[in-house]
This record gives sequence, structure tokens and C-alpha cells, in this order.
Amino acid sequence: MRPRCVSEIFGQSHLLAPGRPLREILDCGKMHSMIFWGPPGVGKTTLARLLSQHVDAHFENISAVLSGVKDIRAAVEKAKQVQVSGGKTVLFVDEVHRFNKSQQDAFLPFVEDGTIIFIGATTENPSFELNNALLSRARVYLLKSISPRDLIKVIDRAMEDKEHGFGNRNINISENAKETLAQAADGDARRLLNLLEMAVDLAEQKSDEEFVSDEVIKEILVGIPRRFDKKGEQFYDQISALHKSVRGSSPDGALYWFCRMIDGGCDPLYIARRVVRMASEDIGNADPRGLDLALNAWNVQERLGSPEGELAIAQAVVYLACAAKSNAIYSAYNKVMKLVKENASDEVPLHLRNAPTKLMKEMGYGDEYRYAHSEDGGYAAGECYLPPQYKDTTFYEPVSRGLEIKISEKLKHLRELDEKAEWHRYE
Repeated sequence: MRPRCVSEIFGQSHLLAPGRPLREILDCGKMHSMIFWGPPGVGKTTLARLLSQHVDAHFENISAVLSGVKDIRAAVEKAKQVQVSGGKTVLFVDEVHRFNKSQQDAFLPFVEDGTIIFIGATTENPSFELNNALLSRARVYLLKSISPRDLIKVIDRAMEDKEHGFGNRNINISENAKETLAQAADGDARRLLNLLEMAVDLAEQKSDEEFVSDEVIKEILVGIPRRFDKKGEQFYDQISALHKSVRGSSPDGALYWFCRMIDGGCDPLYIARRVVRMASEDIGNADPRGLDLALNAWNVQERLGSPEGELAIAQAVVYLACAAKSNAIYSAYNKVMKLVKENASDEVPLHLRNAPTKLMKEMGYGDEYRYAHSEDGGYAAGECYLPPQYKDTTFYEPVSRGLEIKISEKLKHLRELDEKAEWHRYE
């Protein structure tokens, strides 16, 4: 069921729609070396084959899982023979990230002199897995997971195709079963077709079944690990469970839900971003180190990828779960934001304004401003930094946990100094 022409490819419209990069290659017949980066089963090999056909090139295919430098040399020798007769060769290297740096270097001179048009396919981030010399000679194209809507089109094509699909097997499939299969495949057309074949075979074994029903689909999905549902209810339920486990100071619960999401295929960077949110929303100034650790974990994931990055995120998750909790910053932020949105834009009081020009000084900008560093203890007792109508308003109220105990004590002391001050702003 591999697509034999562009019209049979479902998905990747960002590359194949009119005017898009790969469509331009198909239309003009001029091709360059490239890297296809994307998850399994989205058409990397298919695209490489179709591109080579459109530019009338010989297609050589090797896998980095099974091949070495000897196989690279053999493929290059074939390419040289083709070149002598005036032809060109597309050398497709599947799982190219499995080659080490020296093996990747073996392609460079032949890419450079035009002996081969290099196409590498990888499921890993090329920035981390491929050397710079190879990346500088090949353009990277990101292939996306195939949407459920397009996966249903793949099912329809397979059910109708009499030569390679199930068109001669006199069996139909319910619409709900299609949707279930498309969700279970999670963007992977190869996985989808394997599941569909299992479903058709099972339906034919049941004498009372004339089509692939919901019950048949349930049977074949039992015991088969599903890839992570990146946009469905399960996704949001699990990230909610992770967040609430951190907030509830349960390192075991937090680590469990983190591992569930990683095992399901969730993008670790998404979790890293959410962990940063947790550090500010639920820990805040009770333990400011939590935010540093969360940001460092995010940085490790971006720099090193898997599995080092996941371990760093796990460290941050466990630390935040064990840390002192405070939502004081989160609450204060929401209070002030609500106040700002619901009220008119207040002018900045004159004493807080900057006065870079003579005119501004003449208008009173910066008048009576008290420079805190010049005051006793570095604090201008009685001063106010809010508009007059909010002078007695308190937004930030530290909790009695972690570092915010100390912060609360300091703020209490400063308020006492304000009360004892002989001079007060706005009075």
C-alpha cells in the first residue's frame, strides 16, 4: 500500500501542497540533498522514492541499522557507474542517526562532488544526531504525524484497493471503527495498516461478521500498547495528574505520571514547559531554587535530548513535589491582573516618573522622589509606589512555608516602619 504517486500521499501538505518546497522539486525536477526528520510511519521512505522517480534518478537504499562503511562504499560505487552513463543516483539512508560521526563523514566527498544526491531519514533531532558538515550540505525537512482525518483516507484507500489492499475480500468497516483505528495509530500510517490487516483477518474469522465492527477493533487493541494520545482526553488527564501530584507534594505520584507520559510518546519539551509553570504557580518564592532547577532541566532536554533530558526533568519534578509550596505569587498576579483589566488606566504618580528633559522637570516629574539607598536601612518609610487609590492595598501575601516565612517577616517589619514614619505619601 505504499503510495505510488504524489496524489496517493495523505498528509505532509506543508511540504507537498502547490508552492511548497518538495512540490517545487516534483514540479521542476531539480533536486538537492536533504534530511527527512519525523516520527515513524509518516512517509519518509515513500517521499524519497517518489522524488527519485520524478528526477529520473537511480535509487539506492541502505539502512544505518544494518549497514556500515563497506555498504556505503558499495552504494557509492554503483552511483559512480550510473554517473559514467550520464545518470544520477539518490542514496537514501534510513535511520541515518544510527551512523556515528565518522560513518556520516564518509558521505561528504560524494555529496560534495555530485556523485550522489543524499537523502537521510531520522526520527531523532538532526541538530543532536548528525554532524555539522553533513547538515551544512543537506536541507532539513520536518515531516509531521499524519492527522486522524488523513489516516481515515488511508483506511478507505486500503479497503478499496483490489490489487494491494482488501478490495477483493468483501468486507467493510464501520465509520466508528475507522476513527478508533486512526486514533490508535497516532499519526503512524504503517502502524495503522498493520492494525487494519489484523482487524480484517479477525473479522473474516467471525462467521457472523460482514464488516470490521467496533467489537473487532476492541479485540485487536487489547494488549497492544498505544502511542500517546497527544491531543485527546488522556493527554490532558495525565498532565493534570502530574501537576496535581507536584502540588500535593507526592514525588511518587508525580514521577509515575511523568513516566506514563514519556512512555506514551509525549514530547519531553512540553512537559518541561509545564514543569516551569508548576515551579512558579505552586512553589514560587517558598523555594525559588525550584524555578532554576526546572529551567535547567528544560535546557538539558534541548541540549542533550533523550534519555539524559528526561532524567533531568524527572529530577526537577521530584524536587518540586518535595519543595515547600506557595501559590502566593500566582494569587497576587491574578489579583493584580484582574484589577488592571477591570479598571481605567491610572496615571503614574509624578514622584515615580522619569525626568530626562528640562520640560519634564519643570512639570514636576520625579519631584519628591525618595532614593531608597539614601534612607536609613535602605528603606524609604512611609513611601508608596502605587496609585493613590490603592495605597492601602496588599496583593502579595506570603505563606508560612519555606523561604516565604523570611519574606513575610521582612514585609511585616517594613510595614511597621511605615506605620511609625512621621511622613506618609498621599497624606
